[in-house]
Amino acid sequence: MARKRLEVMDIRELLRQLRMGQRDRAIARRTGISRPTVAKYRSWAKEKGLLEGDLPEPARLEKLLQEAERIVVARPVSSVEPYREIVERMWESGISIQVIYDRLCENHGFTGSYSAVKRFVHQLKKSTPEAFIRIEVEPGAQAQVDFGYAGLMKNPLDNQLERAWAFVMTLSHSRHQFVQFVFGQSVEIWLRLHRQAFEFFGGVPREIVLDNLKAAIIKAGLYDPTVQRSYRECAEHYGFLISPCRKGKPEHKGKVECGGVKYVKGNFLPGQSFRDITDANEKALVWCMEKAGGRIHGTTKRRPLEVFEKVEKRALLPLADKPFEICSWKQCSLHPDCYVVFDQAYYSCPHRLIGEHLWVRATATQVEVFHEHKLVAVHNRAQRKGERSTLEAHLPPDKVAYLMQTPGWCRHKAEEVGKATKEFIERLLGDRPLNRLRTAQGVLRLSNKYGSRRLEEACKRALVFDELSYGVVQRILIKELDKQGLPPGFDSPVIKEKESLRFVRGIKEFFPSDPAEEESHGDSSTYSPA
Repeated sequence: MARKRLEVMDIRELLRQLRMGQRDRAIARRTGISRPTVAKYRSWAKEKGLLEGDLPEPARLEKLLQEAERIVVARPVSSVEPYREIVERMWESGISIQVIYDRLCENHGFTGSYSAVKRFVHQLKKSTPEAFIRIEVEPGAQAQVDFGYAGLMKNPLDNQLERAWAFVMTLSHSRHQFVQFVFGQSVEIWLRLHRQAFEFFGGVPREIVLDNLKAAIIKAGLYDPTVQRSYRECAEHYGFLISPCRKGKPEHKGKVECGGVKYVKGNFLPGQSFRDITDANEKALVWCMEKAGGRIHGTTKRRPLEVFEKVEKRALLPLADKPFEICSWKQCSLHPDCYVVFDQAYYSCPHRLIGEHLWVRATATQVEVFHEHKLVAVHNRAQRKGERSTLEAHLPPDKVAYLMQTPGWCRHKAEEVGKATKEFIERLLGDRPLNRLRTAQGVLRLSNKYGSRRLEEACKRALVFDELSYGVVQRILIKELDKQGLPPGFDSPVIKEKESLRFVRGIKEFFPSDPAEEESHGDSSTYSPA
C-alpha cells in the first residue's frame, strides 16, 4: 500500500483497469500513478479478492482501505498515551504544552520527551476541531473593514507601477460594500477611506470591526488595546465604536474577510485592465453598485443593495455636519535647538519645554503642538521636507538677540550712533576674507554700557590710528581716552561714503616698513590709540 493512499474513486478506476488485464507500465502512463504504487495496489487487490466479481461500493472500499492503513501504516504508541486523560484535562483548561510537560514529569513520573508531549497535544487539537457560531447583526449595527493586496497599479502622478491595496468596508447586515484601491496603509489614508465609505453609504454604522493594523491600533491586546489617537478622534467625530479583533483571529471579521476582500480579488480584479489606480477606483464603485450589490449573496440569499436600500440605510447613524478633518498625531521630544520633527520638517516650540514629550497634531494645512493637553504652538504645515517654521517667541531671548543682529541691523544701529561709528562698522563688515560680524556686534554692544556719545568718540579715535578691533575701542572707553580728544598733530578722520569704504585698508598693509628701520627710529615716532 502507498503511505498516502489515492481517493476512493481513483482506486475504483485503477481496479477496473487491473481487471481488464492492463500491465503496470500502461496503467502508470495512462493515470499518472507511479508503477511501484500500481504494483502495491495490485497486490492488495489480489489479497482482498477485488479483481473478480462486481466492483465494491465506495463505502465498502473505503472501509477496506482504512483497515489496510491501520495494519500497514501502524504508528507506534505514544509515550504520552497512558496520561491521555490528564493531558486532555490540562489542555482544555488552557494550560500550555510546556507546563503540561513539567506537571507530567513532576507529579506523574513521566520520562518521555517534551517533543512527544507536543506531538500528542497537536493530535488532540486535530481530533477536536474548533466550532464557530455565525453571528448576524441588526441593520446599521456593524461594518467590517480590511485591506488586501491587489497587485501592481499605475500611479497617475508619475506613470510608475506601484504595489496597490484594496480597502473594503462591508456592512454586516446587508453585505453591501465599499471598495477603493490605495498605494499605502498610513493613518491619513486609513482615515480618508473611512470618510469616503461613510459618504458612499450615506451614514455611519454603530461599530467598526477591524484587524490590528498600525493605522488604527498601536498595540494589540485582548483586554486593553491601544487605539491610534487620530482614529479615536475620527470615531468620536462620527459616533462609531472601534472593535478590534483578537490577534490571530481573522474569522472574527469573516464577512469582509471572505465576502469582501476575497470576493473583490476573485471577481472584480481577474481579467480587468485599468488605465491607472484612478480608473480602477471609478470602476470599483460601479461594480459595488451593479455586480456586487445586485448579486444573490451566498449566505443571506438576498441582494445586498436591495437589503441596504430597503432596511439598512435608514438604520445608519447620520453623517456629521462637517466631514472629519484628516489629521495625524505623533509624540515627539523637543530637541535642544527648540524644534520638534514631524514628517521630516521642523517646527519651533517654547524653549522651556526642551526635553519634554509633546504631542503633535497635523492636518493638511496646520500643525499644532500640545504639552499636557495644553496647546503650546501652532504653525502652518511645511510644504517640503527639511523646511523650518520658527516663531521668535519660542527661542531663548539672548539667542534671538544674536540672530537679529545681522549686518543690516549693525549698519542701521551704527548710523544711529554717529558717522564715525558708521564708518568703523562699514570697514569691519567690508573686511575680507575674515567674517567680522561678531566684532561689529561687540563694538555696538559697548553703547549699552558707555552710551552712544562715548562710543562715537572712541570709534573716531580708533579710525585715526586705523585700528579696527574690538579690543582697541574697549580700551579707549575703559581708559576714558575718548574724553581727552585727539593728540596734537592728528587730524580727525575723513568720513567717506558707504560705497567707497568697501575695500579700505591701512597704509601699512600696502607699504610695510622695514624692521631694522623701525628699530632705528625707536618708540619716539609711534603713538598708541589706547
